[in-house]
Amino acid sequence: MKSLYWRLSLSLILVLLLVGASYILITAKNAQRYFQETTQKLNAEVASYLIKEVNPFQDGKIDEEALGVIMHSMMAVNPGIEVYLLNPKGEILSYVVLDQLVKLKAVDIEPVEQFISEGGSEFVLGDNPRNPGTTSVFSAAPVYENGELQGYVYITLESEKFDTISSDLLGSYWLGLTLNSILITLIVGLLIGLVLIAWWTRHLRKVVVAVEAFKEGDMQARVPQSTSNSDLALLGKTFNSMADTILDNIEELKNVDALRRELIANVSHDLRNPLAIINGYVETLQIRDEKLTPDEKRGYYKIILNSVDKLTKLVTDLFDLSKLESGQMQVKKEKLKIQELLVDSSLKYELLAQSKDIAISSSICANLPFVEADLYLIDRVIQNLLDNAVKYTPDHGHIELEACSAPGGVKIRVKNSGEGIPKEDLDSIFDRYYKVDKDMKGIEGSGLGLAIVRKILEIHGSEIHISSDSESYTEFEFVLPA
Repeated sequence: MKSLYWRLSLSLILVLLLVGASYILITAKNAQRYFQETTQKLNAEVASYLIKEVNPFQDGKIDEEALGVIMHSMMAVNPGIEVYLLNPKGEILSYVVLDQLVKLKAVDIEPVEQFISEGGSEFVLGDNPRNPGTTSVFSAAPVYENGELQGYVYITLESEKFDTISSDLLGSYWLGLTLNSILITLIVGLLIGLVLIAWWTRHLRKVVVAVEAFKEGDMQARVPQSTSNSDLALLGKTFNSMADTILDNIEELKNVDALRRELIANVSHDLRNPLAIINGYVETLQIRDEKLTPDEKRGYYKIILNSVDKLTKLVTDLFDLSKLESGQMQVKKEKLKIQELLVDSSLKYELLAQSKDIAISSSICANLPFVEADLYLIDRVIQNLLDNAVKYTPDHGHIELEACSAPGGVKIRVKNSGEGIPKEDLDSIFDRYYKVDKDMKGIEGSGLGLAIVRKILEIHGSEIHISSDSESYTEFEFVLPA
């Protein structure tokens, strides 16, 4: 966080320095132009005044004596000017310069003509005869004799001495400006910027503190809520939401791990019992084979086969549930006539129900619509529900199987008499390996049947609902989409 703050501060300093330097350069250039333009406009009529005092041409020739007197008089009054006499083409005919170091033989006549035509009202720069390639502010006026143009008086207003003094003064001015106004402005701007950076990043500091605490193990660390709609405030809210999600995931993982441990324990127990029975009876057959009667052997084989069936069913249920939950189960939906499937399933369980003196009644409405479903999986659903009903219906009880049209499909209901499910268990009845009858003896099952039912119906876009009276009945109901 400190690193970010100082990086932002350094960036601000660099920006201020860049802006300050740009300001100085732009202002210096504009100030110089302003100064030149002011000088030119103040002295625009200097050349015209000179012409009024004396005509530097007599009979088409230069009057050196008269011109010299006037030019030297003007330079005595203002030594910052340099006077040149040009012919109509811009060639220098004569000049009055302090050190006589004139390097050009002619000046560009176009700026001179422009200055004269505009009457000196516009800013125009002309050639500097003493410094080829440079320009200077000037004053100019045409010279006529008998109505004929003889040439021009060209007066530069920035002599070498003037440039030297001007540069020194300008340097002093900028030094003072830099050390005073600009320096003060930069310092004030820097202080304000640092304060603003600290203010703007206050939420970020809170986020960093919360993240560090969360990383160190404080799962309750959160960013204080802010009513602001800034990006940093949104970042804090996002972190809080993420932290809550992580906590929820941790709790869910703990619950999943607990369920996994319970599942492993339950499966191990259910696998161990049939295996122990199988092992015991096989060993008995090996040891006492010759002493056992045929009826005893048949009884032993029956017990072994029953145990194998239990193992097979448990393993099959675990495998099928795993495939359903991982999405690996192949689902082949087709148009089914559900009443035929219900009738077949009811007939399959009649014999088992009769062994407990349980009556199975079917109420299947006519003209049911075709449903869009996987035949094998829906058959599995109905068989698991009927198997569960037969298992938990007491002797001399009854089971009802009903199917009728419903909005969007076919509603199927399986209801059995007997002791129902306590209210506190209804929400968990479809959890895998959850058994209500933990204290009931003589009722066996994998604890996976209802979990498989719910998963299959979820795949078909349906939900299963349960209702129960703890003393009289249990009912399962779902709708298959048409």
